[in-house]
Amino acid sequence: MKNTTIRLERTADYRETESLIREAFWNVYRPGCSEHYVMHVLRNDPAFIPELDFVMEQDGRLIGQNMFMKTVITADDGREIPVLTMGPIGIIPELKRRGYGKRLLDFCLEKAAEMGFGAVLFEGNIKFYSHCGFDFARKFGIRYHDLPEDADDSFFLCRELIPGYLNGVTGVYQTPRGYYVDDADVEAFDGLFPPKEKLKLPGQLFD
Repeated sequence: MKNTTIRLERTADYRETESLIREAFWNVYRPGCSEHYVMHVLRNDPAFIPELDFVMEQDGRLIGQNMFMKTVITADDGREIPVLTMGPIGIIPELKRRGYGKRLLDFCLEKAAEMGFGAVLFEGNIKFYSHCGFDFARKFGIRYHDLPEDADDSFFLCRELIPGYLNGVTGVYQTPRGYYVDDADVEAFDGLFPPKEKLKLPGQLFD
């Protein structure tokens, strides 16, 4: 990980960062991807936190990115508990599984904690994110919105940034509305980038 730095994203980085995320997610969860458009939309969302919008550079080239949004847990006792959600987070394909993502995430979580945020909840793979201190959100008493009680919730992860922040809290996590995008809008936005082949591959979650 020589010659790498982490800094805030700049306006001039936007298209390069979107291209990076497009490469990182292309054909991973579905044929093509939507994450680069989600990022484009989220930057203009009121829940977006510019102070936690980071890129990773290596020798002047962008190789990774992560961003955070404000959201809440609607607690069973009627309170709204402020928390963060995260992503998209991505590393260019040729550098995946080499420690860059963990370094970027650890840095971002440290900055979020310094800003006083109490917990992060998001959708991810526990096999990777457990190494960064995440556990299943159900262990904290937090449920994923609109998910049936008997459904698999192993994708829904949580990490406290302030120890004990979620003590005594049970409730439902609310995904920020900006993450929900229209397929037609994704297609139109993707047309601004060089063509790439969409492939249906084993293990994808969506058609």
